[in-house]
Amino acid sequence: MDYTNYTNKEMQAVTIAKTIEDGQIVIVGTGLPLIGASLAKRIFSPNAILILESGLMDCDPLEVPTSVGDNRLMAHCAVQWPNYMFVGFETNEWLHDGDRMIAFIGGAQIDAYGNVNSTSIGDYHKPITRLTGSGGANGICTFVNTVIMMQHEKRRFMEKIDYITSPGWGDGPDGRAKMGLPADRGPLAVVTDKGMMKFDEKTKKMYLAGYYETSSIEEIIENTGFEIDCSRAELIKPPTPEVIRMIREEIDPGQAFIKVPK
Repeated sequence: MDYTNYTNKEMQAVTIAKTIEDGQIVIVGTGLPLIGASLAKRIFSPNAILILESGLMDCDPLEVPTSVGDNRLMAHCAVQWPNYMFVGFETNEWLHDGDRMIAFIGGAQIDAYGNVNSTSIGDYHKPITRLTGSGGANGICTFVNTVIMMQHEKRRFMEKIDYITSPGWGDGPDGRAKMGLPADRGPLAVVTDKGMMKFDEKTKKMYLAGYYETSSIEEIIENTGFEIDCSRAELIKPPTPEVIRMIREEIDPGQAFIKVPK
């Protein structure tokens, strides 16, 4: 099999993996975040601690599971707690060492300050589409630094989103404080199938930090529904063939979340 070629989703998973620092506690769900987190534990951040809302703590799955309750997660985890113990553990970390924790969330829409909608498209009371809602995302975004995963499309990156399910930086530098939220926590990055966005330290507005060799700055601008600063954008290095081999043969051999072209 040729491991020199890779898909945008694989590039997205590798970029997710590189956002995880060694020793961090990582709140992670299934899909691309878990592929990225599994990759991080194997290569980039072996001491990262993966925790899931189902109560599984310090997971190290041999291959990606299909849900947070999959038995493949239970085989290599330190503790199997009930869900309420997971929430209690999170709360303790928020209060005492919140900067050590990072979480991954997704959504249908995002604005320039990292506010995310996963509730409804259109008017909340008469929506065009009713989505899955918050789950634990609102609580996580309130207290934990987050990395957001999205497909990079103009209909998702919007000047004004239809509903704020999970708070980002509000409307700017003082946005979280005005909402009564911890001002020292918030979104750190947005990882898409075209690149990585970060948030300016002063303005808290999203800017393009990096793009893939399979995308371009022009393509990202075209697919972003608000003006985005691209002056700091750098080309993100492609993954090595060994990293792609590991994703395809060890982490997601059944192609549960990343389909490999034939």
